[in-house]
Amino acid sequence: MTNTMTDTAVRGRILWYELLTTDMAAAEKFYTAVVGWKVSAFDQSPQPYHMWMRAGGDATGGVMTIPEGMNFPPHWLMYVGVEKVEDAVTQIEKLKGSALSPLIEIPTVGRMRVMKDPQGAVFAVFQPSPDAPEKPEARAELGGVSWHELYTTDAAAAVKFYSELFGWKESTVMDMGPMGKYHIFARQWDLGGMMNKPKEMPAQVPPHWGFYFLVPDVAEGAERVKANGGQVLNGPMEVPDGSWIVNCMDPQGAAFSLNHKK
Repeated sequence: MTNTMTDTAVRGRILWYELLTTDMAAAEKFYTAVVGWKVSAFDQSPQPYHMWMRAGGDATGGVMTIPEGMNFPPHWLMYVGVEKVEDAVTQIEKLKGSALSPLIEIPTVGRMRVMKDPQGAVFAVFQPSPDAPEKPEARAELGGVSWHELYTTDAAAAVKFYSELFGWKESTVMDMGPMGKYHIFARQWDLGGMMNKPKEMPAQVPPHWGFYFLVPDVAEGAERVKANGGQVLNGPMEVPDGSWIVNCMDPQGAAFSLNHKK
């Protein structure tokens, strides 16, 4: 497959995760109890913005209140690295995606823009500042995101879109019978999967990305979800590689999942 963007170390790396919610304080209390994160304020933001800190001290993402006038429910968003935001936006639009936000610049951090793929799933492109410290690409550790899952209306088209845009490679296609095919995508290792929305998922739920946070034990995590006001939507259950997952919703309505490795 031909890529029109230059291959670089940053292109296609998933660099940040952000929770947009209706109640920052409540969300922080929930996720610190469920995932084990701590919270650290980010002082360079014009509005309150806090970072999720793993037990090892690394920031894995952030949380903010949904901006006024933005009519969407609480949700998680991923930021994918690009060499230049403008070039990425041009290519996304050529591939029939679209922009949802203006270009946002944060000094010493980077430049970003929220986008939508051709089927309607939301993600952001992120051009790190030359001043930003570069962390080596590594597999998820506890408190990190261990899997990225796209529910869409045309999985084959989504694979083509993201492969052309970010250079992701389809590593495996699993036949799930009546549920269709599950397309696993990778960089240096498998990052996640793409599939058509199952029939059980309400029609009004749009195509979207979901994220799995790595915890020591999914069953214990599910109990913490319930004890802290969240909902368990599916599981815990074992998946084909022997890992365990549980799909959940936080008290404000943002969907997320937990995972532990075998």
